[in-house]
Amino acid sequence: MRDSDVISVYRLQTPVWEFKYGDVMGKFHIMHDAIGFGSSETGANFTMEWYELFQLGNCTFPHVRPEVYPPFWCNQGAACFYDGIDDLHWSQNGTLEKIAEITGNQFNDMAQWVQDDNQTGIYYETWTVRSDPSPNATVWFESYDCSQFVHRTYRKLTDLGAKLSSRSQTNYTKIYLYSGEPKYLGNDSAIFGQPALKNLAVDIRTFYHTFRPHQSFTDFTISLLEAYKKIVLDKSFYLYYNFEYWQLPMKFPYVKITYEEVPLP
Repeated sequence: MRDSDVISVYRLQTPVWEFKYGDVMGKFHIMHDAIGFGSSETGANFTMEWYELFQLGNCTFPHVRPEVYPPFWCNQGAACFYDGIDDLHWSQNGTLEKIAEITGNQFNDMAQWVQDDNQTGIYYETWTVRSDPSPNATVWFESYDCSQFVHRTYRKLTDLGAKLSSRSQTNYTKIYLYSGEPKYLGNDSAIFGQPALKNLAVDIRTFYHTFRPHQSFTDFTISLLEAYKKIVLDKSFYLYYNFEYWQLPMKFPYVKITYEEVPLP
């Protein structure tokens, strides 16, 4: 952008899969977040969002394939920047709100930071894992998703001198798992390449097979019961984080979706 340009910054939020299901996910406060920009000099608008490149389900659970022993993960994520802001998409069931103005210089510095950030974190992580729901709980693993990218960008804009403000409460979706201290299991080669760990490898594959896509209603019902048994009754969850597997000793309330306020910096 030209140094003299004034860029409007917009807070964008809409229900996940709004393009397919409308406000259905919004009723459960499962939201997707992004940032919009508008140039006063050219009139051009842009949308920037950190996106799971192979859809949310594929980033959260792997494919268990008979011909490949280790689970196959499609969990890459990246910041996407494209022309235009789809006003109806963001405003109809969500949020489209101007929260700041920045200079062309600040925008250019932010754009360089986004490229650096894209090369630093390349995997999408759905879950935040905590020891319990209390404010002082231990965070074992932090999510790396669309809202976290928005927060990082807001902090960078603030560092660059931007003043952010919103007329409404700024809430974001978090999906929590609650667990005791996680147990490190190893990476793909350590678990799926060692005959001595065959039982563990089979158990991990069986666990993730429960969450496979495109199930019939009957299979889905059976899988739901299997997931309940594993997570609630057996108190166990296998987490894949930064190329490594961890076993989570699950605790009540096990899984929780929240829509909590994160103030602008």
